[in-house]
Amino acid sequence: MELFGANAFSWTHSISSSIHVTRSFYVKTCETRRFRVCCSSDKDQKANQMTVSVTGATGFIGRRLVQRLHADNHRIHVLTRSRSKAELIFPVKDFPGIVIAEEPGWKDCIQGSDGVVNLAGLPISTRWSSEIKKEIKQSRIRVTSKVVDLINDAPDAVRPTVLVSATAVGYYGSSETQVFDERSPSGNDYLAEVCREWEATALRVNKDVRLALIRIGVVLGKDGGALAKMIPLFMMFAGGPLGSGKQWFSWIHLDDIVNLIYEALSNPSYKGVINGTAPNPVRLTEMCEQLGNVMGRPSWLPVPDLALKAVLGEGASVVLEGQRVLPARAKELGFPFKYSYVKDALKAILS
Repeated sequence: MELFGANAFSWTHSISSSIHVTRSFYVKTCETRRFRVCCSSDKDQKANQMTVSVTGATGFIGRRLVQRLHADNHRIHVLTRSRSKAELIFPVKDFPGIVIAEEPGWKDCIQGSDGVVNLAGLPISTRWSSEIKKEIKQSRIRVTSKVVDLINDAPDAVRPTVLVSATAVGYYGSSETQVFDERSPSGNDYLAEVCREWEATALRVNKDVRLALIRIGVVLGKDGGALAKMIPLFMMFAGGPLGSGKQWFSWIHLDDIVNLIYEALSNPSYKGVINGTAPNPVRLTEMCEQLGNVMGRPSWLPVPDLALKAVLGEGASVVLEGQRVLPARAKELGFPFKYSYVKDALKAILS
């Protein structure tokens, strides 16, 4: 789920430091024919590399994921609608070997990739009109459908073996009293409808392809997402809870959501729905109090419901309503959260 423009949208030793694949290594670019190379001298090194195609790579989560994959020497295909924007974010001097492809080149990039990460979608933190609501849904379904079709149409020998596809905690609807985990039913509001159709589209992928659906909460990081909008208000001594402040805030640190996606690429146990949220969600009042404490600023100026509705219309529901979501599946899998408590996450981000 995206909040205030967040894409919803040191690595611990328990995270796989490398990705093991059984596919033969292919030397290729997206634009050329693939050919197989047998190089016994670097066999071990190549066995630990993966080729990953990423949609939504220029977004808040996608940028950090690409940085992580690049740092670990994996081959990356950025699937984008704007080559110029992607080239600004991933300049060749900093990302040598990265492949950037607009939609006509997606097919060649996906064929021969070991994994695909699908993070694309129009931000939802805006005033909703009927046209905007249509685009919020269609932007997610269109890209997901295209990715799934390209995977399904790929010959067996070059079909990706895993698809990690984003969805959002908005799937569960909103409640101040209920607790949601991956077994909970979907809600009945607009965002729940969007998430259901988004996930249903991803579920059309070939059954031989491992699918991990990551229901992402509010992502906290320094250079984007919710905090990028909240920090300036607190710096001006104008920060405070939105609406009643009683709504639940199911958050996750940017490092943790990137680690979770990375692990889902490499670990065959990661399949089905996995909530991408920290183990300890908080009410928005506590979130704002903790942010104020870390910044040395008061959290005293609540933003009334009417003001938000005047600015965002129906879209105000994104911030006025929330859900208490727990990462039951990630904990079962033994995923090691770097930041389980929002106070520690905020200190790390703002230190």
